[in-house]
Amino acid sequence: MSNNAVEQEKDFTVAMQQLSAEAEKIRPARPILTDNSSSKSPDQRESAPPPEILAEQLQTLENNLLGRIEKLSADMDATRRSAFAQHFKKIDEQLALIRNTESVNQQLFDSLHAELLKYRDNFLHESLQRPFIHDLVYLYDHLNGLCEQLSSAAQQKGKGSRVSQWRDNLENAIQSLVESLHRFDVKEIEPRERVDRACHRVISYEPADFPEEDGAIVMRVKRGFVWRGKLIRPEEVIAKRCG
Repeated sequence: MSNNAVEQEKDFTVAMQQLSAEAEKIRPARPILTDNSSSKSPDQRESAPPPEILAEQLQTLENNLLGRIEKLSADMDATRRSAFAQHFKKIDEQLALIRNTESVNQQLFDSLHAELLKYRDNFLHESLQRPFIHDLVYLYDHLNGLCEQLSSAAQQKGKGSRVSQWRDNLENAIQSLVESLHRFDVKEIEPRERVDRACHRVISYEPADFPEEDGAIVMRVKRGFVWRGKLIRPEEVIAKRCG
């Protein structure tokens, strides 16, 4: 039995004892009959209270009893409501803790899922796409070399020759290859006027006439490419050097 129930039971017992004591006060006294009672005159016997006074006292006792019972009932209801409120509060706290735990678990799951996707993408890009892109870049170099040879031959044969048509067809194929590289996020290094060691490789130098010409790019020999922000192949250039 809980502490609240024990206290309520004690309160109820005390209240009933008090009501009993009040009932004893208003209860009419009955004369104790003895052998000599019959010899006494009616005036000498103790008279009972009038009926209207007795009814009033009984009504007062009944009202007090009902008031005490209603008060005990109200106190018990208030205690019961308080107990229910405490119980529901604990349930809400437990549910909130569960929701917070589920939220943390969901965040951990989302973070782990994102890491796995990133690892998968990096694995696919580095292990599968990167070698393929390197091959495409080498193919681009070979086709450009062949196109230069056909351009030289076309100049000798004339514009209307078959060699000139082959060169034009090859240039179209090279342009299609560049578009394919773009679809793989491969970009050509933009032309620059001066050497940038981060993306250029100087294959030869020409003497500079003035000091301010040092590092100036004279010719782009082989195109460079960048893939997803990473350098795939530096651009090969010829630059000027002072001294």
